[in-house]
Amino acid sequence: MSSSLCDTIWLSEKRKNLLLLLMEGPRDIEQIKTSLNVTSKAMMPQIKILKKQGLVLQKDGTYVLSEIGKLIVGNMLPLLNTLEVLEENREYWASRDTSVIPNEQFMRLGEMGECMLIEPDLNHLFDLPREFTENLIKSRCIMSSLSYYHPLYPSLYSRLAKSGAEMKIVLTKAVFNRLKDDCRDELETLLNSENTVVKVCEEKLHLPTIAVTEKFVYICLFNKQGKYDHRKVMSFDASALRWGRELFIYYNELSQEVIDI
Repeated sequence: MSSSLCDTIWLSEKRKNLLLLLMEGPRDIEQIKTSLNVTSKAMMPQIKILKKQGLVLQKDGTYVLSEIGKLIVGNMLPLLNTLEVLEENREYWASRDTSVIPNEQFMRLGEMGECMLIEPDLNHLFDLPREFTENLIKSRCIMSSLSYYHPLYPSLYSRLAKSGAEMKIVLTKAVFNRLKDDCRDELETLLNSENTVVKVCEEKLHLPTIAVTEKFVYICLFNKQGKYDHRKVMSFDASALRWGRELFIYYNELSQEVIDI
């Protein structure tokens, strides 16, 4: 039975797509044809197979998932979402040090949804990505962790603090000390802002660089050799924002607030 169900689901794109469609709610044959861009002749044999397996029921001219169908499709979705995230940028994820992501959350990587891989060309290698800065400046609620010093970070984040944006910032000790030595005015702006909380994370933790706002999530992970290679991913999906907030909160709770320099 188990093997037969696997064949039923995975060996036909039409059956798989229909199951996913019915997860959204009942559909009649005309709605199925329109949504999946299929003909009745092509679809009816697949519906017959799904009905025979007990995954789909027919009620008053519409098709719905059975309880078993709901169970199976509900467990299919996380796998399909994960495959989609990995397939889109397979080499990037394969080359990252993902040990900085808690295991339970890493297993939900599919929640990152549609990701944009940002790879600057040689002429802009040391610039902050335009996609990141333009959207960050428009954001009013920002959670950010910084694992490396970038010369444009101090002015960017101090500008946001002055604009009244609500911010929570987690820094490594090395980044904090660099700000203290080289950008004292900007650091004091952050520490004196009523809407900004600055924390320092334990040095032994390999903090990823994260920015999560009400608009997007932006993540920079070192590669497996522990090197920063200027590659990042960014997503605007609602599920990605939730996922990114959880990752930030994990490191935020392991950090200590800084009151003054």
